[in-house]
Amino acid sequence: MAQNDAEVQKQIQHMMAFIDQEAREKADEIDAKAEEEFQIEKGRLVQQQRLKIMEYYERKEKNLELQKKIQQSNMLNQARLKVLKCREDHILALLEEARIRLGEVIQDRSKYAKILFGLLSQGLYQLMEKKITVRCKENDQQLVKEQVQAAVADYKKATKKECEVTLDKDNFLGEDITGGIEMYAFNRKIKVTNTLESRLDLMSRQMLPEIRRIMFGVNPNRKFED
Repeated sequence: MAQNDAEVQKQIQHMMAFIDQEAREKADEIDAKAEEEFQIEKGRLVQQQRLKIMEYYERKEKNLELQKKIQQSNMLNQARLKVLKCREDHILALLEEARIRLGEVIQDRSKYAKILFGLLSQGLYQLMEKKITVRCKENDQQLVKEQVQAAVADYKKATKKECEVTLDKDNFLGEDITGGIEMYAFNRKIKVTNTLESRLDLMSRQMLPEIRRIMFGVNPNRKFED
């Protein structure tokens, strides 16, 4: 039976409604999937950027911590250097005071004579030569002459060797020297310096570790005692 126009129109409307429904559902499905993928991608990008930001600030924090340690180390080293400088200055001041007080040694002529005897005897045993020249301060000539005789006699007795010691009466120790003597052999090619200043320098170098311990205590970080 042939359908009339109304029925055909109705079927067409029904089919169009069905297609439209299918299209809407498909569009909603696509939108939902797109939204899901968008949220996933957004979450991935956010997490990626979050990790980058965290890594950036972790590096920055590490750099700041490193700079802090370097600064602390530098400040500590500077403080240590200042302490060492103050200590060395204190020791130098102490040695300088000792040099100044060398003048007191020669005031007691009796004690000074014994010191000269020891310095002369030491020089004789160091040189071990037959002919030796002695130089001293101009105002010490008589005292040195007396002690030369005693030192030579003691040297000959101990070594059974002859020794002729001449006092230099033309050249004397400079004004910067407090006292003591210089001894020469082989036409002044060999020299022994036994001035009070030279003995103080020698003793200060030898006693420097002990002086440090007395003044500042034992340093646990010091490896060498010199």
